[in-house]
Amino acid sequence: MKQQLREQLKRQLKADRQIVIAAFQADGMPEKLLRSLRQSVDAVLATAWQAAALPADTALVGVGGYGRGELYPHSDVDLLILLGGAPDQAGRARLEELVQLLWDLGLEIGHSIRTVDECLSESQADITVQTSLLEARLVCGDAALFAELQRRYAAAMDPQAFFQAKVLEMRQRHAKYEDTAFSLEPNCKESPGGLRDLQVILWLAKAAGLASSWRTLATGGLITQTEAKQLMEKERAFKDIRVRLHLHAGRREDRLVFDIQTAIAETLGLQATGSGANMRRASEYLMQRYYWAAKTVTQLNTILLQNIEERLFPPSGEALPINPRFNELNGFIDISADDTFERSPSAMLEIFVLMTERPALKGMTARATRALWHERFQIDAAFRQDPHNRALFLRILQAPIGIIHALRRMNDLSVLGRYLPNFRKIVGQMQHDLFHVYTVDQHILMVVRNMRRFTMTEHAHEYPFCSQLMANFPQPWLLYLGALFHDIAKGRGGDHSKLGTVDAAQFCHEHGLSAGDTELVVFLVENHLTMSQVAQKQDLSDPDVIAAFAAMVKDERHLTALYLLTVADIRGTSPKVWNAWKAKLLEDLYRITLRVLGGEPHSADRELKNRQQEALATLRLYGLPPDAHEALWKQLDVAYFLRHDASDIAWQTRALYDRLGSATPVVKCRLAPIGEGLQIAVYVKDQAELFARICSYFDRKNFSILDAKIHTTRHGYALDTFLVTEQSFANSYRDIINLIEHELAELLGSQAELPAPGKGRLSRLSRTFPIQPTVDLRPDERGQYYLLSVAANDRTGLLYAIAKVLSKYKINLHTAKVMTLGERVEDVFLVDGAALNNARNQLQLETDLLDALKV
Repeated sequence: MKQQLREQLKRQLKADRQIVIAAFQADGMPEKLLRSLRQSVDAVLATAWQAAALPADTALVGVGGYGRGELYPHSDVDLLILLGGAPDQAGRARLEELVQLLWDLGLEIGHSIRTVDECLSESQADITVQTSLLEARLVCGDAALFAELQRRYAAAMDPQAFFQAKVLEMRQRHAKYEDTAFSLEPNCKESPGGLRDLQVILWLAKAAGLASSWRTLATGGLITQTEAKQLMEKERAFKDIRVRLHLHAGRREDRLVFDIQTAIAETLGLQATGSGANMRRASEYLMQRYYWAAKTVTQLNTILLQNIEERLFPPSGEALPINPRFNELNGFIDISADDTFERSPSAMLEIFVLMTERPALKGMTARATRALWHERFQIDAAFRQDPHNRALFLRILQAPIGIIHALRRMNDLSVLGRYLPNFRKIVGQMQHDLFHVYTVDQHILMVVRNMRRFTMTEHAHEYPFCSQLMANFPQPWLLYLGALFHDIAKGRGGDHSKLGTVDAAQFCHEHGLSAGDTELVVFLVENHLTMSQVAQKQDLSDPDVIAAFAAMVKDERHLTALYLLTVADIRGTSPKVWNAWKAKLLEDLYRITLRVLGGEPHSADRELKNRQQEALATLRLYGLPPDAHEALWKQLDVAYFLRHDASDIAWQTRALYDRLGSATPVVKCRLAPIGEGLQIAVYVKDQAELFARICSYFDRKNFSILDAKIHTTRHGYALDTFLVTEQSFANSYRDIINLIEHELAELLGSQAELPAPGKGRLSRLSRTFPIQPTVDLRPDERGQYYLLSVAANDRTGLLYAIAKVLSKYKINLHTAKVMTLGERVEDVFLVDGAALNNARNQLQLETDLLDALKV
């Protein structure tokens, strides 16, 4: 009998599920699916409950989401078996049989078995239990017992304590998701602005006896009818996405991860548009819709929380006038009348000016926020052309403190996008370049934030050199303006740096900036990528490279502005992209260029003498004989001294002082002077496949190579230097140094056959957004060497694979600059070799390199 019942109920569940899902795929109505799945489970539970023959004073109660009357395709069925008293042995056996039957049916149940007293006790001790009981619903069983639970639960509820606990819980959850709704892989249930934030509002309103739905919140005056409609629309959109996530994954999945964004977008009828550089993926349209919805929820959530808090904790303070339009109320800025923004539209910018001028203000009241939210549509072309409004916007940028908070609030309330229409276009726009982890608007605000931190003494320890430069830079607000516009043209197709200059120039002209200030802002927008590319991809020891860069920046003001923007921009892409090596390259380029702009020629002879003298001074501190350097230096050419810092020259000279001409490989390792990673010097009789052999070792150890300098002495020895990094270096660097020196020397001395390069696994992000590998081989400006540039998805063993190909063609490597940008690598090699003198060989080399770059 039990087996027959089990099979019957399983068939019933399966058949109902198929019908419900088919209906959803036809009509796309998520609420109907959630309700229908719940009703199907209700019916099965009622049958199972009746068969269990439990005592009359027992009830089956749905709690949590299931109690709310919703059931997602792969969500848990949260149940409370409510007892009138402690069960006897026979009762416990029947309860166990019931629970086992429910599991056998394939239901993912979360269950508890408690009396009313136990429910109340657990509720007082655990806010999660208290919340789940708030949505309790009788499925079947003793209605009187369930009514007693509801009555006693309501009597025990402390709305004020519940409010404080849930708000704290919400803030902790937001912190877990980095306090942003704009994560590139958001959790539609738990992330800020998601379904959970909507549920929190209804829980708080219900616990306080204020409302139980969006409609009753509106009739109770906590929100307007328009706001209620918006919230219902956004809730429906999130439910729709979550249902589709469950169905696509075949399991409980609430994250919009890269792998499935396109699939979900296509089920919603979204398609990619354009092609090549102008293509917008279907997933980009989906995510921009998601971010706009989450932004709306975040803002309305703030308004509702403040309104509910005012009901539960009535303010007692008096309004203190600030000016005819604004008051201060309990530390918040408030409007003096409900129609303040309607009567004085300029006040929509003035309120942010006042908040920068009065840092003690904690924010806006719910009334001010709501009024601003609803009146933002008054920010139109006429508003933007008003000289008074333009002056107010500049005052925000020029404020001594509070700028980034003002800009973020303006973005949250859609004021910034209304005032800068082209900024509105990039709100919520994703960047699939494998190294930006923020949407375009959030990246821009992050760059402005980084710029601001250069001005703050409490952050001076982070970037001392940037802080020093910013302290002496007049009108730093021009840099914030450059940051605000540097990526504003993303997603339009074409070169966003060029397109953005049009927007920047128009803004500066309309806001009355001088010709010089306008030129600086436009220069920053147009060239915001240049300094990074020169520092990381070109040979800074080449006087022609420095001369060309100096001619581009023209003077110290432009150089300093571009340097500060470049550092802030790289730091604003992702926490993983910036490193000490990039910092050193940029600072070196800045200092060398500054000397050239100051009239000091960047000649090879001058640089050679300076570095040699500085290296000799360091060697004297080591206590070496005055002529200790001579034997080695006679074997080195000018290129060696120009490509190495004085400290590196001194370190290598000291290491090889008594090992010159060694028959066995010499490997020396130290903590890199830049403060990150290890510096490794290799001195060995030159041999075939040397670079590839060294890369094979680094590959095996999972080291990332940031930089390589390859040099061959006049007497036929290789003197190569590498900068490598790996996460464990900081913990046990002494042991690692000894290990590297021993193992690498042993490998180079063994002449063992090189292993075949492994293909390595691409990260999930790289698999989802693969880039087309590129290889570019061209002679340098002097025709002395070739520049080999490669770009590909990053993976383990990539550099070793490239080295094997170069070795095959007997290509000599002089320098290697390895630039890792998140999941993307862009490597530049300075090479030469007889094979490069033949066009056919060049073509075959490029073909083999492309094969090596593919997975």
